[in-house]
Amino acid sequence: MKKIYFIPILIASLLGFGKSYAIDSRALIGIVNFMTVITDSKYGKNEQEQLENIKKQWTTLIEETDKELKEVSDKLEDQDYLDGLSPEAEDELKAKKQNLMQDISKYQNQLYQIMNQANYFFIQKMSQNISVASEKVAQDKKLDVVLNKEACFYSNPKIDVTTLVIAEMDKNFDKETSKNEKENSEKGVANQNAKPPVAPAKTPVEPTKEAAKSADSKTEPAKKVAETAKPNETKAEPAKKEVK
Repeated sequence: MKKIYFIPILIASLLGFGKSYAIDSRALIGIVNFMTVITDSKYGKNEQEQLENIKKQWTTLIEETDKELKEVSDKLEDQDYLDGLSPEAEDELKAKKQNLMQDISKYQNQLYQIMNQANYFFIQKMSQNISVASEKVAQDKKLDVVLNKEACFYSNPKIDVTTLVIAEMDKNFDKETSKNEKENSEKGVANQNAKPPVAPAKTPVEPTKEAAKSADSKTEPAKKVAETAKPNETKAEPAKKEVK
């Protein structure tokens, strides 16, 4: 008897599960192409420009150091030039070459690490902006879910909302840019109206490389690596031997 009553209950449970599944399967879904948003949105273009500026600064630094290294190497290979140097001056030139080689290696490693870190924060920031814009688009279009296209093996082009998300992100970018410009303008006016300080006790000293690194660590990811320390100034040409 217990088995007879159990069968109707099981059938009812299965029917209920099927009904619930049918409701979930009708959820309205939107798809966003993450890479398209990065390349086409104002946020993406702005962040990519900052990354490119960082890369360009470090690349220039490496190229200048490499050029200086080549000049020193050429002098060390020029026997006539070496004959005109004292032993101390020749040792100094060799030490300079070694230091420049170490600087290039250091700069290359720093560039690699900085670009990796900057790219990480770039993707993180873009994901956050896309999430905010997707939520607004979902509310406007009555969508239940907005997914990254990379998470789908296939999606119907009809449910692609990438252009809508980009448009929403561009609106947010313009608002944020306008707000920042207004704040900077107000700060500029406030600084002009402020009274100059009375006889400062000491002249501010130019920050050292260590201080610059410490300050950079507190700024935004894209800005913390924008300013880099330049190589040490080229030393004066070693004094040549006196010709008797």
